[in-house]
Amino acid sequence: MPSVSHATETDLELFRRELDSFVPDVIYDAHMHLWAKTHLPPTGYDAFRELEEDVIDLAAYRRRMAELLPGRRVAGGLILPGAVGALGAQMAAQNAFTAAEAAVNPGWRGAMLVSPQMDPEYVRGEVRRLGLAGLKCYHVHSGLPITWDADIPAYLPEAQVRVAHEEHLCITLHMVKARAVADPSNQHWIRHYCETYPDMQLILAHAARGFNPYHTIEGLAALRGLRNLWCDMAAVTDAGACEAVIEILGHDRLLYGTDFPVSHLRGRCVAIGDGFVWLYDDTLDWKTASFQPLQPVFVGLESLRVLKQAAWHQRLTDTQVEGIFCNNIRGLLAL
Repeated sequence: MPSVSHATETDLELFRRELDSFVPDVIYDAHMHLWAKTHLPPTGYDAFRELEEDVIDLAAYRRRMAELLPGRRVAGGLILPGAVGALGAQMAAQNAFTAAEAAVNPGWRGAMLVSPQMDPEYVRGEVRRLGLAGLKCYHVHSGLPITWDADIPAYLPEAQVRVAHEEHLCITLHMVKARAVADPSNQHWIRHYCETYPDMQLILAHAARGFNPYHTIEGLAALRGLRNLWCDMAAVTDAGACEAVIEILGHDRLLYGTDFPVSHLRGRCVAIGDGFVWLYDDTLDWKTASFQPLQPVFVGLESLRVLKQAAWHQRLTDTQVEGIFCNNIRGLLAL
């Protein structure tokens, strides 16, 4: 089981050597998670349960970010509920916790975890009552026997998208299906939702689920021209997916995100064939995996490295890089 860990000298040295001159002083995080252990479902989330803190609030998050982004100020962003499998009272408590953290921390906005079973007017009422700025849906709530192959309306019904349009909300979409944004069903529903509901801002998580970058490279062109479509690059560890977003949608559509606490796991995602696999510190014996000793670093550092590579390949200016780290999400959330 991978574990959330603290920075080592290897992590800090990599940041100093490769990233210190690239990462701006002020950052906004478009994809991170907060939670309390009491919000967690009875099974799963073992890495979350191992953390020394019982409550992961913004103060705890900032302490962890000081290890990933030394010397930087994370000034705001979008808070996503962490325990996506929560139901009932746990889900309600998690949404209230997210709202409370956003309310007392300037620069931050919160998203409401929704399930397809929720009445749209209930969603509207809760967003207004809690002062939230977005919705977060997840495939595990679809009710299907195999949720990884769910069509988008199975976990994000159109009636909820209509509420997001009418309330001027963003939606963070973790799409599924084996070929991600290259899947025709995903392309159809994303375009339909964006064109039909232009005041809803749709964020495709993980560079349009670009863990295999070839899916994003192939599929994203079908979504060109949608002005309410964005991509965060949280936990993406291959430059090809970020480059595709910049090339096809534009640098102003890409948002920096850490996917905390995934950012503080050690390893990276590797594309293999038409799929991908996550390699973590417990996946294999790193001491014997190579002719020389290997020590995996934070996923968040691997993600920053590929963003730097994508920015270099796309010849982005310093101002455009700062947009990805800061101004793009500020504009989206009207911060």
